[in-house]
Amino acid sequence: MDEPGMLYVVATPIGNLGDIGARALDTLRTVAAICAEDTRRSGQLLSHFGISTPLLALHEHNEDAIAARIVARLQAGESLALVSDAGTPLVSDPGFRLVQAARAAGIRVSPVPGASALIAALSVAGLPSDRFAFEGFLPAKASARRERLQGLATETRTLIFYESSHRIGEALADMAQALGGERRAVLARELTKLFETVLDGSLAQLQARIEADPDQRKGEFVLLVHGAGDDADAKVAEGRRLYAKLSQHLPPSTAAKLAAELSGAPRKALYGAE
Repeated sequence: MDEPGMLYVVATPIGNLGDIGARALDTLRTVAAICAEDTRRSGQLLSHFGISTPLLALHEHNEDAIAARIVARLQAGESLALVSDAGTPLVSDPGFRLVQAARAAGIRVSPVPGASALIAALSVAGLPSDRFAFEGFLPAKASARRERLQGLATETRTLIFYESSHRIGEALADMAQALGGERRAVLARELTKLFETVLDGSLAQLQARIEADPDQRKGEFVLLVHGAGDDADAKVAEGRRLYAKLSQHLPPSTAAKLAAELSGAPRKALYGAE
């Protein structure tokens, strides 16, 4: 019986094609096939570097159905690569089920590291980077998004989110409400691309900035938010979370009083948090 092949998880550029590594190119040239989230987009990357390896579509809608067939090819001795549209696969991209199935079948899975939008953004943000929490994309529904943010209000680690152009304004508004408009944040847009910008300020300032400049609402975003600071900040954040919940059922003054008593936050800091 043939020795099983290898599944290579290959990071590709998030914008600037010059960021791809020599090992990534060698891997993409020599594997039997490349599992790609979007074969057209990956095809453009391969064409740029003169690579003719066959592409196999693997995305969120078909991953469950074809993972077993891909594992069978690996078991038969073929080595394959997995790529996403950009950056490191599995980070808010498809591939988890394939990697899980390959490892369960005893297939060796090897990373070919490279670009990652969240790490690139963190490296230039000037926010604490020793401890951070990656939250991926927030829910599309406003109520679910606000509930998620309220649950993160007392998180002390730097928070990192991905966001799309058509929701960035709403996301910043909801963050200012749930985490406090004064909370420091960084908005990294179109990293490594022609119109790259990295803006910093408070959540309220960033919200105003993108509202005033339509160009800052275009592209792909990584949004980084300073974690809850000292004990006083944590109390205010928890108070705002409680106030948002209580004010759905009680008059604002009563909700603020109860939230202040339960959290230890100053009552006046909770008004206007709804």
